[in-house]
Amino acid sequence: MSVYQWLTILGIPSLLAGLFGFIRMQLAQNRAINLAVRAMLRDRLLQGYKHYIEKGYADMDDRKSMEDVYTQYHALKGNGDMNDLRRTFRHLPMTQGGPPTEVTD
Repeated sequence: MSVYQWLTILGIPSLLAGLFGFIRMQLAQNRAINLAVRAMLRDRLLQGYKHYIEKGYADMDDRKSMEDVYTQYHALKGNGDMNDLRRTFRHLPMTQGGPPTEVTD
């Protein structure tokens, strides 16, 4: 008997086909999950930036929270739509009526 016949008897080709199918399915599912999370982070950033820009200021906790969300959005290959809003947000004063924050972009 040849090696291929032994492998066939043991079901190795079927196992490999099943494994590759499973891996392909997992990769597609991971991509869908990443896209969904990125969309949710984008929505959160958009809502947050608009809220604080309308409010006119953002304290340190607000800045840290929004920066953490932006970092994760960017890590998921966010396409840069948020850059202008982020820049405006980062220049907001830290207290109501305070001076604009100096930020090096």
